[in-house]
Amino acid sequence: MKRSPLLGRSPVPWVLAWRYLRGERSQILSSTALAALLATTLGVTAMVVAMALMSGYTDNLKKKLIGLQGDVIASPIAIQDFEASKESLLAARIEGVTTVGRVAYGGGSISAPNAPEGLFVVLRGIEAGSAPALLDESGSPTLDGAQVNLDADEKGVPGVLMGRGLQEHLRLEIGDVARLVVPVQGPKRMRFRYRSVRLMGAFTTGFAEFDSSWVLLDRQVLEQVRGTDGLDILELKLDPEVDRQATTQQIENVLGPNWIIQRWETLNGGLFAALELQEMLLFLVLGLIVVVSTFNTSSTLIILVRERMNDIGVLGSLGLEPRRLWWVFVGYGLGLGMAGIALGVALGSGISWLVTHFELVKFDPEVAAIYFIDSVPFQVEAGDLLAIVAFSLVVTFLACALPAARAARMEPSAALRDE
Repeated sequence: MKRSPLLGRSPVPWVLAWRYLRGERSQILSSTALAALLATTLGVTAMVVAMALMSGYTDNLKKKLIGLQGDVIASPIAIQDFEASKESLLAARIEGVTTVGRVAYGGGSISAPNAPEGLFVVLRGIEAGSAPALLDESGSPTLDGAQVNLDADEKGVPGVLMGRGLQEHLRLEIGDVARLVVPVQGPKRMRFRYRSVRLMGAFTTGFAEFDSSWVLLDRQVLEQVRGTDGLDILELKLDPEVDRQATTQQIENVLGPNWIIQRWETLNGGLFAALELQEMLLFLVLGLIVVVSTFNTSSTLIILVRERMNDIGVLGSLGLEPRRLWWVFVGYGLGLGMAGIALGVALGSGISWLVTHFELVKFDPEVAAIYFIDSVPFQVEAGDLLAIVAFSLVVTFLACALPAARAARMEPSAALRDE
């Protein structure tokens, strides 16, 4: 049979697919198409919200680890002249290094009149030029944009900053005095040193481990209390746009072999590798919802093929090639799937924005201690959206291929006879 020139040149498959999508002639077809549309929308929405949750959690965790501990940590293998090493780094003017600070760590317990039993705390001694986000450009501690003075008062009581969770547990107000107890290894037995400190402010990082157990004080005060026990390191803050690996190598060259240089990615590599694996598995599991939703799209196509037998016969008789007839039904299924995907992306993005803006996902202190943060921002990433859209389109296409192939293989005479 000679093929119709009109059908050979015109965009018949897309015109017919659009007319079938409108579903004006069949209540059954309209209802099944609506069910398929809703199923795809819900599946894509679930994937968008879940990926936004994982992206927001991971990114928030990274920012807090970097903000409070620095991008690069330099630990001495043996006793070092910290000031000389710090000056060497500053004199080298390594591109991308914004701050270099010496930080001292120690452990102990803190008690207050309303909590005499005491709590274990991590003591962090800071100085001008240290890396944490709690310090301004001059190295002075800041809270809500205002500088906080940690110098000792007229009675010789130094000031401290502590996490909000720790402050609430101790039931302290700004200006109240607490008691630090620091264990020190003596020649024969463990001894304890005591120091009164005054609360000058409380910080909230959103990182439960920090907010419930960290105390920040002047480095020299901490070193007086703990003696030689504890840990001293150099923390460096890097420009976000710098080549971190190359910059780290330059830092190693300046400090020499007696220092261990580690980036935060190395220190927390296991944690973020586990999060990446969890994100991939979550994507695949939730992707099954989209796969199941394509069963509705496939069922809709089967009904469409059955209802349009007369159209299939007439178009075949007029010379429409099977390949182009196949695209009529695949185009219908893809159009239905794309509408559901678009609605799912819009709905999922809107839900993520609302949850983040109003902080609807917050954890109690006990749960926050497990997940490291007290609230989760839902962060929609362009890469995640592209992966979700691509995955959804592929499974929709595969679901449409078989019913469309059945229509394309049908002989015109058989289609007209069945009709």
